[in-house]
Amino acid sequence: MSVVIQSIIKTNPMGRWYIELIDPNEEDTAERVVCLDIYEYAQKMEAIAEEYGNDIEVSWESEENVTPIQINEVRQQIMAYDAEQEAKMNDAPQGMPQQDGGEWTPNG
Repeated sequence: MSVVIQSIIKTNPMGRWYIELIDPNEEDTAERVVCLDIYEYAQKMEAIAEEYGNDIEVSWESEENVTPIQINEVRQQIMAYDAEQEAKMNDAPQGMPQQDGGEWTPNG
């Protein structure tokens, strides 16, 4: 059974958004993980997912004082991050070319 990690978009007094992660299985809920950007969020989510064998789900919420503009900024950054990761995957070498121009496979 997967673990549901809460991702809550919040805003600070200066009007900057951040994301707070809550792992329901952590003993001390006072120690919530704060992410100031999507890169930090992805890094911390990866670490949390590893703890659970990558069997997690994400629940998104936002506080009442978070504006639609801030939510849209988060969405845009997530989409840009996803596109960047996909581009990196597509740019990775797919295999070594054979002499005949085909792709190398471990079995020849």
